[in-house]
Amino acid sequence: MADPVRSDDLQEAVAVADRLLANIETVVHGKRDEIRLVITALACGGHVLFEDVPGTAKTVLARAVSQSIEGAVGMRIQCTPDLQPTDVTGLAVYDQRTRDFEFRPGPIFANVVLVDEINRATPKTQSALLEAMAERQVTVDGATKAVPRPFLLLATENPIEYEGTFPLPEAQLDRFFLRTSLGYPSAEEELQVIEDQRVLHPLATLGPVVGVEEIEVLERAVAAVYLDPLIAEWIVALVRATREMTATSVGASVRGSLALERAARGWALLHGRDYVVPTDVELLLVPVLGHRVVLTPAKLAEARQRGMEAVLEGFAEECFALAPPPAAVLEAPAPDDAHGE
Repeated sequence: MADPVRSDDLQEAVAVADRLLANIETVVHGKRDEIRLVITALACGGHVLFEDVPGTAKTVLARAVSQSIEGAVGMRIQCTPDLQPTDVTGLAVYDQRTRDFEFRPGPIFANVVLVDEINRATPKTQSALLEAMAERQVTVDGATKAVPRPFLLLATENPIEYEGTFPLPEAQLDRFFLRTSLGYPSAEEELQVIEDQRVLHPLATLGPVVGVEEIEVLERAVAAVYLDPLIAEWIVALVRATREMTATSVGASVRGSLALERAARGWALLHGRDYVVPTDVELLLVPVLGHRVVLTPAKLAEARQRGMEAVLEGFAEECFALAPPPAAVLEAPAPDDAHGE
């Protein structure tokens, strides 16, 4: 399935992820699993959609990620209905001194881009983000320009206000590697936030702990994490189950299989393992596949009454019922020859 991870490479990649996690947690309290999801997306070359109410530290998280990587550039795009595609990608401006057009890059040319309230931008502007997300490049006036590496796009949606919004089409939702939410902190964590910001915002003193080249080490290590063929078959079975279940009218595409397989590798690495276990797939099913399916009208009505989280829990239960996990023996470490020992 992939080349075995060398012990030194694994240890270096795990150390990079641990430093990132610890640094970000100094400013975003009590959200370890959610931060791990973002780091997993970064390691896998994917992008994250946050569906959350305002004031839950999404902007702080995006800035913390960019400030934790030495040399990384972070940008924020506030989406409004009058935002134009060139406001995102940049445009060519005529320079009278040189009598030629000079390209002025837009905010998409950054390492970590926060797209705030993406559903308030028009579909034309939303589509300007699609090429950068999928192809890591932008085409302006017929010229193609690559975005910098690493490249992580964090987009937000407000789930409580829909006036003047343009819902993302399913084809564009599918481009996001995973979807999650931060939610409100606990009372103790909220008190800690107040204490931290009494004199100075902690972002003001947050420094880098990893370099860009170390993010590349993390990416290479993810690709080499061992995935047992039985788990690979189970991932495909789970995705195919979303196309047959009663809760969905349209199931996940092949892109869902690819994303779930890669996310499981990244999640395993962030937990210090060079092999995937079924629990990794179980925990990632909803974040990776929940936004890639179209729920039936009955389930959407149920979501309005009980909440989307409860409906997605039922979605996961039905998936596991249609595609049961492989034998529990896979919870044990993979054979020695799979690790190159």
